[in-house]
Amino acid sequence: MSQPLINAESAAAEIAKRSGVPAHDVALVMGSGWVSATDALGTPKFECDAHELPGFLAPAVEGHSGKVRSYEIIENGKTVRVLVFLGRTHLYEGKGMEPVVHGVRTAVKAGCKVVVLTNACGGINTNYKVGQPVLIRDHISLTAASPLEGANFVDLTDLYSKRIRAIVKGEDESLAEGVYVHWRGPTYETPAEILMMRGMGADLVGMSTVPEAIAAHALGAEVLGISLVTNAAAGVTGEKLNHEEVIAAGKAAADRMGKLLKNVIPKLV
Repeated sequence: MSQPLINAESAAAEIAKRSGVPAHDVALVMGSGWVSATDALGTPKFECDAHELPGFLAPAVEGHSGKVRSYEIIENGKTVRVLVFLGRTHLYEGKGMEPVVHGVRTAVKAGCKVVVLTNACGGINTNYKVGQPVLIRDHISLTAASPLEGANFVDLTDLYSKRIRAIVKGEDESLAEGVYVHWRGPTYETPAEILMMRGMGADLVGMSTVPEAIAAHALGAEVLGISLVTNAAAGVTGEKLNHEEVIAAGKAAADRMGKLLKNVIPKLV
């Protein structure tokens, strides 16, 4: 077993020990501005700072609290254990790929069969409105970076699970689906780069999610990606972009997304 997976197993074992939960079912990774969406999940059964666990780093970006929580959702006599990561490490932080995907690897080693990845993103598709959630159906990576090494050939045809997307759309049929571009950052894209992405068939652009999706899928988990359009991408409206706008739009949509996640999670496993 590779050292990154050994580290993930150590972190998962520590979570099980501290939380008293031998195994979790679903993992949620909450992106910028999404933290308050977890309020709809109820009171956590366990919480700690992520950097207290093996392999995790303290958060470096506003809007990411750096907490790990364990929730219990009970519906129709069925109990689902949910492991929540309030924040993530991004590739643009310059700390390498392993810290970026350590959370989802830990989640899978903790028993999670489904990994839900959320993010704040720019809307390239002009039909999208600020505050609109969009399900990711596919992605384009412009980072030339993968969490996998060596002759590890993984099929990504159904990376963003069709089964799970159908369940979520059954809960909210108004949800759109789109193609997400992974942009390394930390600079936002130029208007010319957005035109290039649109020509490629992209609907959304952001600085996270794709490495985590690949890492979780490679370990056998089903992946759901949900983007929250927090701003129009560069050049779409002519307005400048800023991180404060991203955070504010995320918080404004948190209630709706929290309720959606609570209703959907028991149906995913």
